[in-house]
Amino acid sequence: MAGFDKVVSCYEEAMAGLDNGMTLIAGGFGLCGIPENLIAQIKRMRVRDLTVVSNNCGIDGFGLGILLEDHQIRKMIASYVGENALFEKQLLEGELEVELTPQGTLAEKIRAGGAGIPAFYTATGYGTPVGEGKEVREFNGRPHILEESIRGDFAIVKGWKADRYGNVVYRHTAQNFNPMVATAGKITVVEVEEIVEPGELSPSEIHTPGIYVDRVIQGSFEKRIEKRTLRTA
Repeated sequence: MAGFDKVVSCYEEAMAGLDNGMTLIAGGFGLCGIPENLIAQIKRMRVRDLTVVSNNCGIDGFGLGILLEDHQIRKMIASYVGENALFEKQLLEGELEVELTPQGTLAEKIRAGGAGIPAFYTATGYGTPVGEGKEVREFNGRPHILEESIRGDFAIVKGWKADRYGNVVYRHTAQNFNPMVATAGKITVVEVEEIVEPGELSPSEIHTPGIYVDRVIQGSFEKRIEKRTLRTA
């Protein structure tokens, strides 16, 4: 990389610096908009004891689920288990530490981390196991719990298009958690379907400004469907 050019040529370079024990934040929802090739590179690197923050943990054999196969994840911060039997098994057998967080709270914890806000109050989770041990304050007659924000050593994101300066556009529902994740990493890596030259993206199209992005790589994607339901003829 040189100057404002964020493009890297290989996945080894894209994930250089990720090490054992780090915190990784990953974009995506289910299998929609996940940085699948960056995840595959993490598996090849064999880094361990990761804390992974994501809406869910992929499925068996794909997405973040592949990092469970060799016990590369020590702790998972997510909003649901999803369609992942191995995730469920490791959770129930005590092999994986899991912090289940309400989905909106998880999104705000990541957004706040990216905005430099250390913590915030929310009514969600008060009076449930989610709120146990957390500070409580009352606002307008309603109790709220204090939630700390999240930042990661690395943030991995899937975009649709990016220019060489790291300005990113997401496509439809693949936008999901990705824009907020992109702001919350000390190093943010974005993989995209297409890289264009600076100036080819209209400023009004850009969802993530390049100031948040450290590395961009172009990949090809399988785009699996998490759960396909068909009607019989």
